[in-house]
Parts: sequence; C-alpha cells; structure tokens
Amino acid sequence: MLRVRDIMTPSVVTLSPHQSIRDAIETLVACHIGGAPVVDGGRVVGVLSAPDILEFESVTGPRGEGSEALPEPEASELSVVEPPSDDELASTYFTDMWPNEGPDVVGRIDSTRGPQWDLLADHSVGEVMSPAICFVASTDEVSNAAQKMLADGVQRALVTDEESVVGIVTTTDILRAVAERRLTLQQFDFAE
Repeated sequence: MLRVRDIMTPSVVTLSPHQSIRDAIETLVACHIGGAPVVDGGRVVGVLSAPDILEFESVTGPRGEGSEALPEPEASELSVVEPPSDDELASTYFTDMWPNEGPDVVGRIDSTRGPQWDLLADHSVGEVMSPAICFVASTDEVSNAAQKMLADGVQRALVTDEESVVGIVTTTDILRAVAERRLTLQQFDFAE
C-alpha cells in the first residue's frame, strides 16, 4: 500500500496572512507551486491558492482603491471603428476605438505600474485565503487521502504526524503516483 508519506513534499512553503497578495504570488511563482498554507503565530489559519487569487481579481475589478473608473460612454458617443486594412498597423485599431479616454495607450501601460493600479499590493493574503484546511496523516493510504481531499473539495492537504505538520500532498502528487504506476485505480474504494 502506498502511503501519503511516500508521495508528499516534506518541505512546506508557508505564507503569512499579513503579507500582500503581490508578495504571495511572487513566492508561489518562485517556488513553482499553485498554493500554500497560511500560518499565523505557528498556527495554520487557511490556504491561499491560485483560484482564490483569480476569484479575488474577478470580483474586485481592474483598479485599486482610490482610483477613478473611466466614465461609461453614452450611446451617442459610441462609434463603429473599422478594423485596420493591411497597410495600417493593427494597434491603431485600439487607439482609434477609444480616442477620448485619457492618456494614450503607451501612457496607460506605463501607468499600470503606479500605486493606484497595484491592487494586489494593497490587499493581504488574509483577505483572500480560504479558511478550509484539509489534514491527512502521513500513514494514511494515498487512496484514502485522495478521497478525503475530493470530499473536502481541495487540491492540497497538509500532512501530519503526531499533530505536527510534516509535509503537503497535492492532487499533482497523486496524479504523479498514478502516472508512475505506483498507485492504481484498484487501490481506490469507490463504494459510498
């Protein structure tokens, strides 16, 4: 039987609920991971994952606090812009489409580096993290851990050994075990 300890990652990257989302993303990218537990005062308080960040971005919008949204054009101000011909640069299509919307396109791109645009630096991990935490024992069979993760609707579980966190196991670890033929579907009990 394949045990969680056989496929887990023993070194666990953690995040603080007080660090900015921007810093957390940089950590996740640097470590090539899609999520990490959030630890405050030595206690696991949640998990931050790429879907949490995407959900935050989708409901918060493109601008940070303190920035003014561009006014919606009235129907009479809208005009149809023809796509560029082969002689014109394709980028002129976009500059012609919004001629009266503030700075030119290059200026807009440069201004995204300004503080009013850095929404991810203005918000903390604690605002975005999921409080749902899944724990599995290092001695659990991988199939049982996978079923627990599925039931909890999570992509990663913290691995414990005598109440201490000793690693992390993800759906990728489980898929890798299947791909390496260390784990087969026959090891799963699909009975409900």
